[in-house]
Amino acid sequence: MPHTVLLAEDDRAIRHALERALTLEGYRVTAVADGLEALAQAHRSRPDVLVLDVMMPGIDGLQVCRALRAEGDRTPVLMLTALVETADRIAGLDAGADDYVVKPFDVDEVFARLRALLRRAAPAPASDAVSGGPPEAVRETPREPAPAGRTVEAAGVRMDPQARRAWRGRRELELTRTEFELLELLVRNAGTVLDHATIYDRIWGYDFGPGSKNLAVYVGYLRRKLDEPDAPRLIHTVRGVGYVLRED
Repeated sequence: MPHTVLLAEDDRAIRHALERALTLEGYRVTAVADGLEALAQAHRSRPDVLVLDVMMPGIDGLQVCRALRAEGDRTPVLMLTALVETADRIAGLDAGADDYVVKPFDVDEVFARLRALLRRAAPAPASDAVSGGPPEAVRETPREPAPAGRTVEAAGVRMDPQARRAWRGRRELELTRTEFELLELLVRNAGTVLDHATIYDRIWGYDFGPGSKNLAVYVGYLRRKLDEPDAPRLIHTVRGVGYVLRED
């Protein structure tokens, strides 16, 4: 069965062009012109993924995303935005979006990000197992997810992948889907420096190149939720390489 996409975009030309492109790519697309229609359609028939324009009259894409997340709807959300400032991107992540594409965009990039979101939303194979690896290695293959229901811990962070819950000490963290998966990857590979290409491949399924700020934005926002006053910072930047989780 083809994947279903709910597209909300108030610009008619962009909406029609993207609807045609997605249809030709094999998706079953429902296209609407505003946020109110998007919410109504999402309630009528839950799509596999939503593509929401941030700036729409009335109810905008951020409000749609917040409303769905408040209802417990975890459908992957890709935001389309003409806003390029970091604060604007953070607003989208804070609303519960999983990823974003900045206008003007290449449809191939939209396709790549949708494929990555759909892969991550798919159930994990039951045969996934944990494999070890040496500490402090760059470009090592990250360890695979543990069997369902098994918690993972490192540097004072505990995660329950099955329940999609995470804690630092006794404090539970409120994380979006992408933030959870990024933190889980770092926790499972605590002490190992993961380079940008490896993280992009494991989290997004696509390397967006050296000019992309996508990863830096997510790491920065995850740090804001993870860090505590008078406590050591856990996510460290290794300049020119990537990131590592360690408590020091």
